[in-house]
Amino acid sequence: MIKKNQDLREVYVWQLPVRIFHWVNAVAIVGLCITGYIIGNPPAIQHGTPPADNYWFGIVRFVHFVCAMIFIVNFLMRCYWLFAGNKFSRWFNYIPLKKKQWRGIRDTLKIDVLLITKKPIYDIGHNSLAATTYGGLFIVMILQMITGLMMFSVQSNAFWTPFFQRMLIFFDGFFPIRNVHHWLMWIFILFAIIHIYLVFYHDYIEKNGIASSIIGGWKFIAKPIVNDMEAEDAMEHDVKILEKQIKEQKKAKKKLLKI
Repeated sequence: MIKKNQDLREVYVWQLPVRIFHWVNAVAIVGLCITGYIIGNPPAIQHGTPPADNYWFGIVRFVHFVCAMIFIVNFLMRCYWLFAGNKFSRWFNYIPLKKKQWRGIRDTLKIDVLLITKKPIYDIGHNSLAATTYGGLFIVMILQMITGLMMFSVQSNAFWTPFFQRMLIFFDGFFPIRNVHHWLMWIFILFAIIHIYLVFYHDYIEKNGIASSIIGGWKFIAKPIVNDMEAEDAMEHDVKILEKQIKEQKKAKKKLLKI
């Protein structure tokens, strides 16, 4: 754990668009899971009421469709921020391309799953295991959106529906896609349970404000860790400048050779 007398620095990790995505996504998924479960297994209620007063299932479907559209638009905005955001929210965090990320996954598994070590890993952004898991969740989100739009296309006349209707026919119709859509829902539910537990668990062992950071955006990080990050950023900046200079020199040489 971070010692109480250790010098800490505030680091602005999660920008406002990331925080908005997180909470809008959370609300949309809760709404989608509740209404989706009812749609998949509707309770037999209100059968004795007049038809005019018995439109509860239509309301459930409408809420599901609204939540789905919010979910899609919100996800597209997050995809944009994978390229426009700061270093903690960009796409390369979510794909383990470096040995350092694989070591982070291994070390975090020792803490979170195997429980064979109590030594926490101090990552300023997501730890490598969490980031890779979120990368996988993005894929699940895409599949859930595609299967949902395929089913929605059956009852819509929008310009984009023929494409999803052809996909629905290619995958043997409505029922198999409905099953996939339903199974993917349980991945979201399982992920939410594990995610909430691990956030508070890491907040306890790391004491860096990870739980509150998704509200305010700031984490409290030990100075040596921040200093290492700044030194690494400065080195990467110098390398980029050097690469740019080399490219400019090559271009200048080509121009001289043409003359």
